[in-house]
Amino acid sequence: MKASLIIFAIILISSLTYSQDKIESDIDFALQYAKKGIYWALANIPEKKTSLNNDLISEDRLYASVRLEKEVNGIKIESTGYYQTLEVKITIYRSNDSLKSDGYLHTENENKEEK
Repeated sequence: MKASLIIFAIILISSLTYSQDKIESDIDFALQYAKKGIYWALANIPEKKTSLNNDLISEDRLYASVRLEKEVNGIKIESTGYYQTLEVKITIYRSNDSLKSDGYLHTENENKEEK
């Protein structure tokens, strides 16, 4: 009787550990897709529009939904990454100064010099 309880407990614990590892792995995939949405938005900041919405789709599969809004002195980016039934949302706020220092925004003088 004791042996069967011990074996049952071992099987239960090992199956719970496997389930947690699987969920953790799936969350990591959704998080990576949400990050890709953030990087896409930073690379595609519109000059004249105040907002931008886009879905990142490949091979008939939705990886991320991205929403960028210009705020006073900065931007707000919301990216939702999808993996199977999971959804992870990241929201970041960046000031215009930090965007300029990181090379994502160009000043008006730089734009005139390029032309």
